[in-house]
Amino acid sequence: MEFVPILWWGLAVLLIGGGLVGTIYPLLPGVPMIFIGMWIGAWVDGYARVGTKTLVFLGVLTAFSVILDFIASALGARRVGASRQAVTGALIGSIAGMFFGLPGLLIGPFVGAVVGELVARGGLSQAMNVGVATWIGLLLGALAKLAISLVMIGVFVSVFLLY
Repeated sequence: MEFVPILWWGLAVLLIGGGLVGTIYPLLPGVPMIFIGMWIGAWVDGYARVGTKTLVFLGVLTAFSVILDFIASALGARRVGASRQAVTGALIGSIAGMFFGLPGLLIGPFVGAVVGELVARGGLSQAMNVGVATWIGLLLGALAKLAISLVMIGVFVSVFLLY
């Protein structure tokens, strides 16, 4: 009967490791995978070490990370004085890009921001600046997701080991 918990722990570790990869490789839902892996680990342990408070905290960090993922490119565009249409375009491009894999995730927000800025103001130079700022926002968002993921793993391991 000891074999079953080992399988669950293996799944938990696999999800956490895969989620960590997913924070950098955007086709995987990285932070949610990490959270699910941690929840499985807490469950296998009977919530003896990692309880409700810790899981709620980790869940809040997960939700924040998911929201951040969608708005990072829009915030990057807004930072360089992008029009409302460009910010909306970057957000729509981010969502639409998810359906086209890694190229879509990289190109979608850029194209959305550029098209939105061209519609609003018509200047190609400003539109390209907005597109580049969108990419910078995506990069900063990815770094923030990685940081959140590492904090989550640190909290989980600390709480688990200190019990």
